[in-house]
Amino acid sequence: MAIQPAPVHAGKTRPVGLGALGRRHFRQAQVGLTLSPEHLATLTYYRDTGPKVEYQGAWQPTESGIELLFNQRNGWGASERIPLQRHGDRLQADYTLLNGGKVIISTGTKTLQDQLFNRDLPTIRGALKVPVAVALLKGRANYVCHYHLARNLVDGRFQTPEDAGYVRAIGRFMEITQSGDKAECPEVPEDAFAWQFATSSRDNCLGQDCPNIKECFVANARRAAMEADVVVVNHHLFFADVMLRDEGMGELLPSCNAVIFDEAHQLPETASLFFGESISTAQLLELARDTRSETVAAARDCLDLIEATRKLEKAARDLRLAIPTENARFGFAQLDDNKEFHEAVEALDAELDEFGGIVETQAERSEGLANCLRRTQEVQARLARWRVPEGTDWVRWVEVFSQTLSLNATPLSIAAIFKRQMEGNPRAWIFTSATLAVGRDFGHYCRELGLNWVEPPVDTAVWGSPFDYPKQAILYAPQGMPEPNSPDYPDAVAKVAFPLIRAAHGRTFVLCTSLRAMRRIHELIADALAREKIELPLLIQGEGSRTELLDRFRRLGNAILVASQSFWEGVDVPGDALSVVVIDKLPFAPPDDPVLAARIEHMQKNGRNPFMEYQLPRAVINVKQGAGRLIRTERDKGVLAICDPRMLTKPYGRRVWQSLPPMRRSKVEAEVVDFLEQLPPPASRQ
Repeated sequence: MAIQPAPVHAGKTRPVGLGALGRRHFRQAQVGLTLSPEHLATLTYYRDTGPKVEYQGAWQPTESGIELLFNQRNGWGASERIPLQRHGDRLQADYTLLNGGKVIISTGTKTLQDQLFNRDLPTIRGALKVPVAVALLKGRANYVCHYHLARNLVDGRFQTPEDAGYVRAIGRFMEITQSGDKAECPEVPEDAFAWQFATSSRDNCLGQDCPNIKECFVANARRAAMEADVVVVNHHLFFADVMLRDEGMGELLPSCNAVIFDEAHQLPETASLFFGESISTAQLLELARDTRSETVAAARDCLDLIEATRKLEKAARDLRLAIPTENARFGFAQLDDNKEFHEAVEALDAELDEFGGIVETQAERSEGLANCLRRTQEVQARLARWRVPEGTDWVRWVEVFSQTLSLNATPLSIAAIFKRQMEGNPRAWIFTSATLAVGRDFGHYCRELGLNWVEPPVDTAVWGSPFDYPKQAILYAPQGMPEPNSPDYPDAVAKVAFPLIRAAHGRTFVLCTSLRAMRRIHELIADALAREKIELPLLIQGEGSRTELLDRFRRLGNAILVASQSFWEGVDVPGDALSVVVIDKLPFAPPDDPVLAARIEHMQKNGRNPFMEYQLPRAVINVKQGAGRLIRTERDKGVLAICDPRMLTKPYGRRVWQSLPPMRRSKVEAEVVDFLEQLPPPASRQ
């Protein structure tokens, strides 16, 4: 980059032009510099991917030219300097940081977001001594909404006294917080239902029409993101932004020069969610509730609309009751004979039509009611597409929970969709995770995201772990296990796990592939502890929130936790609190899953092998995630036990075996128990 020479003596302020950055960097950046006789400097940074940014500072002469000092840029220290040196008739500047443009780092969870923003990035910034401004941006549901909190406080229709108390606490928090981030509200748990009364969603946000837009926490967070050099988001937020752009509704995230995906193995699942469509009874109940609140505030005299909200709620609840089960998934074809379900869908469609007609008569009375009309029309359109889909590249399915039911449409493949996103946004795309490759082969992952057809071809690399796995850990494959589908398989897993638990004095995760197996194994371990009169804390998923259980596990120091797949990743227990991880079986997705079944059928029709190309690689990635819970630091030691005999008996088991870290292998219980007994005893953490 060359700056045309400019006098540094007193005189008029004059601009100093900078040419475009080198093509091997980023073509869209230009920098302009203005120097004043009062030794003031203004650096203007122009880029096609974001707004014009100005930095105010000062300049001073040096032996080689001038030196610029900027101290008003967010994240810069007061003594940060950008030197210029003379080279013949030119001044050369080092704008190393500006060359990089804006970077978005997307990670798997909000917990990892907070870790990156509060710990990792400040450490890197300090070590590199670079003046980089970093912003944290979460989805709108993580920020208090002034408008909806006020509306719901007026409505006062809370389900429990606890919800009412929590909402009042959120109101007090809103008065003192700078960020509005619910993670900073200690009085109200992040998973409390009351947050639904105090936050907005994509559906009910009024945007620029909101009367509270000037004080909006979401808008403030986005402005900070627009001005920052590095923005930390999560995968859900990233794809929400992608969908908004596709719908012509604007950009949630600032444009950038590079995207870095941490925990990138989660992307296919997350992308499938956002590139698909869903209608849930919870959404419908929220629409009815919001409409009623807006009616009370702006159209109290319209009793028909109040009654319409109640009818919509009934139609939503009737749809949920049409399938008398919970925690289950059904393909559309599986519900052909369910007359009650199809009648409930038909009734909901009719009720939405009537509801929308009444809302339309009142929509002009407030921005809130106008927004409710828009939401109603969007739900109607999604329901119509779900009932009569366009094309054959989608799978329709229904998911049922204890309180809600959702109608879902998922693309059979996201490869073409994701590839189109990459081609439409020229930038650097970086995908990182400990579990992207099967062995050293990235083929499965590249096929899922459409990276096989990207030009220029993608670069891949595998870096070794800093851990000394052969010394730190043993991979234990117990012999004599029954087939995983046998009814007594959970009993055999518990029998394998208990000697390890006893030798390690607790300090054990037992990770299960089903809730039924989890409950049975927990019961058997409890019986064994009681029988041998061993007092160790025994925890099970569901006794509290995920965060609470992990905090208890770490604090106790000698606990046993029996859990299902939600604990297979994103769980960090470094140190001696965890010394054993037991995995009951290889985590193949259930074959009756409607989305998986449709994808298998699609691949078979195209002459492909769905097991080797899709099911096995996903299972390998998942088991690597579970295995990754064991060794978290260079000082950790422990045993990973994978009970599934298929790892030893099936030809494909070798691929699983080779994909795991290079721990010392063993099939002998006595050897594994001896290793655990040599570990230091757990520290008291009562």
